[in-house]
Amino acid sequence: MPQVDLQTKLKNLPDEPGVYIMYDADGNVLYVGKAKVLKNRVRQYFHASTDKPEKVLAMLSHVVDLNYIITASETDALSLENTLIKKYTPPYNILLKDDKQYPYIKVNLKADFPRFVSTRKLQKDGWRYFGPITQGGAKAYLEILGSVFPTVTCNNNFAKLPKNFRPCLNYHIGKCCAPCVGKVTKEQYRRIVDRAVAFLNGNDSEVRQILQQKMLDASQKMQYEQALNYKRYLQLIDKIGQQRIAVLNKLVDYDMFAVASNGKNCVVNHLMIRGGRVVFSENTPITDAGIDEAQTLSSFLAEYCQIVKLCGELYTNLPLPDECELQQLITDKTGTRTKIHCPQKQDKKRLVDMSYRNAVEYLTKSQTAIDKRYNTTHGAVLQLKELLHLKKLPTRVECYDISNVQGVDKVASMVVFTNGQKDASQYRRFKIRTVEGANDFASMKEVLLRRFERMKEGDGVFGKTPDLIVVDGGLGQLNYARQAMEEAGVEVQLVSLAKQEELVYTLGTNQPTFLPRNSYALNLLINIRDESHRFAITYFRKLHNKTGIKSVLQDVPGIGEKRRIELHRKFRSMDALRAATVEEIAETPSMSRPAAEALYKYLHD
Repeated sequence: MPQVDLQTKLKNLPDEPGVYIMYDADGNVLYVGKAKVLKNRVRQYFHASTDKPEKVLAMLSHVVDLNYIITASETDALSLENTLIKKYTPPYNILLKDDKQYPYIKVNLKADFPRFVSTRKLQKDGWRYFGPITQGGAKAYLEILGSVFPTVTCNNNFAKLPKNFRPCLNYHIGKCCAPCVGKVTKEQYRRIVDRAVAFLNGNDSEVRQILQQKMLDASQKMQYEQALNYKRYLQLIDKIGQQRIAVLNKLVDYDMFAVASNGKNCVVNHLMIRGGRVVFSENTPITDAGIDEAQTLSSFLAEYCQIVKLCGELYTNLPLPDECELQQLITDKTGTRTKIHCPQKQDKKRLVDMSYRNAVEYLTKSQTAIDKRYNTTHGAVLQLKELLHLKKLPTRVECYDISNVQGVDKVASMVVFTNGQKDASQYRRFKIRTVEGANDFASMKEVLLRRFERMKEGDGVFGKTPDLIVVDGGLGQLNYARQAMEEAGVEVQLVSLAKQEELVYTLGTNQPTFLPRNSYALNLLINIRDESHRFAITYFRKLHNKTGIKSVLQDVPGIGEKRRIELHRKFRSMDALRAATVEEIAETPSMSRPAAEALYKYLHD
């Protein structure tokens, strides 16, 4: 990358809102930030008199260039910053993973017969959401609702059901009141739903009484397993009830946020109050090069509002410089009118202080863990680039492994690590199509060719370009991977990791690179390689069991295609089928007693 006069760019920065992007010498995006006034904000980073956190200093040591995008308002800058962070995944920005969203229970109260369902995805769909659920999980809540409030679980259109329609099993076991066949009216059903909503809002007295009575009744009938379930539900409700706030005597909904920093690491605490109770407290250690804590908290909230449903009344331990713009951004993204305040007295101040104490406590006691998390993720990525002399920061790393037994059921895995962390939503698996026999080299080449072609086509699944590809093996696997890259006409950084000595081979040399055994970079490569091996083996076993049981049964007299399918559906593997008794085999659909005896004799002889 050509040398850039950074000082000239700093002098010419505009007095307008926008987004700034910082780059290293290889053109990698290090950090994306927003500013109300670009000139003032960006110059703060390079002003010698400004105290800067350690991570800011570490980032600035790599910065050689910057760019900026002017926006119409700071609200637009906030939104653009969030978009660019997701696009570039810079190592010095806050990166909250969308696939880590918390479970909620939602209900469409506008429906004639509302049903309660669990979800991890927040949408502007008009449904009412309850959560996030941190105790017991959404499944336990739905079980409690089904035990106390018999509401529908199906999504049938009751108006179009046939006249001879019969209610399902849930009605017969008392978990549904069967409005599908007119057992209750809309008004009666609505009263049941209203009681369920009251429970989800924190009014649990009625539920406690009903569960206690059900537990006693089940115990008297010697239905001990069912009684134990009711006891478990009561214990879960007790655990939630213990979180009541003593300082509040009114039913209010607040979201409290506090940021704590020691100059090196930073933690944001979220204290969620619903109906006058603390229902959620979460500490999030973050990696951020913000010039101050207020900027860090603002960037955090801009992304966090998409992961957790906020009530619309937010309180922070610091005044935010872009408070109005952030309010508008969160309102636009969540559909809930949002107000942000920094309280100075009374209950709200005490609650924000409580949130801050939680953040400080976590930061103090988890310092080693936070350092380790950074070193094994972002730090390992940076170290990997330096030790292997990579041209591009390996933000997205893909690793491939081949699995088969004597050339049978050949499969391959692709696992993805983003900024040093598993990105399971990006994992993919392949069946080898063209290679005969146990040829791992040719199999690797086929898989990578297919992957590169999909990448060139802009495929929605494989469209992202990897910054680094790791293949499991030595120099041979690396050469076949290079052939695939050249034939596809693409250019990607490639390395291979040999198992025995954990040697790293790179393109352009036949000599391996010895990474220090205690380096975070080598540990990251080993973790990626082991994860790809696990993922490949899991897929191979699943495929091999499926084909293995069907192929063995082809030689058994009296076992046709229909029986093979049913046997596989029930037992899944040959080991399970061999361990089965004649009676268990005979209970399989389409199987007869004589056929079961013949099969049992065949398997054991």
